[in-house]
Amino acid sequence: MQITAVIPAYNEAERITATLQAIQPYVNEMLVIDDASQDATVQCAAAAGARVVCQPHNQGYIAAIKRGFQEAQGEIVVVIDADGEFPADQIPALVQPILDGQAEMVQGHRDIVPRPSERFLTWMAGLRAPVGDSGTGMRALRTDLARQLTLEGRCICGIFALEVLNHGGRLKEIPIHLQHVQKPRRIAWYHLRQFFYVLPWLFKRYPKDHA
Repeated sequence: MQITAVIPAYNEAERITATLQAIQPYVNEMLVIDDASQDATVQCAAAAGARVVCQPHNQGYIAAIKRGFQEAQGEIVVVIDADGEFPADQIPALVQPILDGQAEMVQGHRDIVPRPSERFLTWMAGLRAPVGDSGTGMRALRTDLARQLTLEGRCICGIFALEVLNHGGRLKEIPIHLQHVQKPRRIAWYHLRQFFYVLPWLFKRYPKDHA
């Protein structure tokens, strides 16, 4: 199967070249979704060999990866952040369970989840189903499944894994170690709103619940 790396990016000119150089050996296509960056992210990504798709205005992470799912040419998409925090050399291990027919999505389970709010949302989603590290920024899944996802929310925490599981997708994880990146980490206020997107999943009933 062909593999497309979907790399959402916003003002990552300082880091994206090294990230793409690390990713390139493991995929057939590097697809950068630029979320209306105000720096040289687009030029740096194109120079590093990526196909760049530009959002008309800043729409956020979820909109960027959904655009990537629609644009991807590979049968498998690997979502990985542009800042270099996630280990690109683990892409083969991430993809292998899909190639082996053992999973429809594989998540990179981080050794550290820095934000307490993210850990809370994952715990909350886990009350509905075994979601693993639901907020990870590194995952692989079948493109046909990815294109079915609505991903309504302020971020992917909880809802990404829950929606895949609800579509009947099998979920696996591999352990990954985050790499240190010199980048300020802002307070994720959007996690407060994400609570209200995850909460309804705890009470929904689906046809498969009655199977």
